[in-house]
Amino acid sequence: MDLAHWTPPPFPPDDLGFDGRYVRLERFEPARHAAPIHAHGAAHPEMWEYMFGGPFETPTAYGADVEGHDAKPGHLFFALFDKDLGDFAGHASYLRINPAQGSIELGHIALTPAMQRSRAATEAWALMMAWAFDVGYRRFEWKCNAANAASCSAAERLGFQFEGIHRQAMIVKGKNRDTAWFSVLDHEWPKVHAALSAWLAPENFNAEGRQKSRLSSLR
Repeated sequence: MDLAHWTPPPFPPDDLGFDGRYVRLERFEPARHAAPIHAHGAAHPEMWEYMFGGPFETPTAYGADVEGHDAKPGHLFFALFDKDLGDFAGHASYLRINPAQGSIELGHIALTPAMQRSRAATEAWALMMAWAFDVGYRRFEWKCNAANAASCSAAERLGFQFEGIHRQAMIVKGKNRDTAWFSVLDHEWPKVHAALSAWLAPENFNAEGRQKSRLSSLR
């Protein structure tokens, strides 16, 4: 593969946001977003089991944690507004943003139960991937604790390819973490995008919002 004339893509702008049919993504601001997201997740400490932080006793503590991660180089956090729910109910970020190599990662995903397994969540990941490939990134990554079966399944459902396990990659909350690696490459994106678009189409859902066709079958 000759990349002699390849041009590195831009770094995501600090004011980047997305507005889809089912979800809106806004740059995370603790004063605006911490309270509603914390309210939806406060009674569910299990959602933080595989995260680096949490659970959090207060919205202030939660907002400060996200703000601290967001300040790190190569991180860009978003608050997720579920339009069916009518509220902010999760966060996610771009991280390990490396324009020189054309790679970018989706991570720090924290969805409250109100937003888990929703079409809003799927659309959020589709919008974030679409922006990256549209501006020229070659590789979109998803990494998670290998013990987190739900996250591994979500990556494969979306169309990410499993690449392997980094064994004993980290120590998180006093426990070993093996890290599972997944990716979508630029030449794979058109097929992945077509399936996501078909799944997210209004005609794929009945009056109760339940899917008619599974994403895997469309891909």
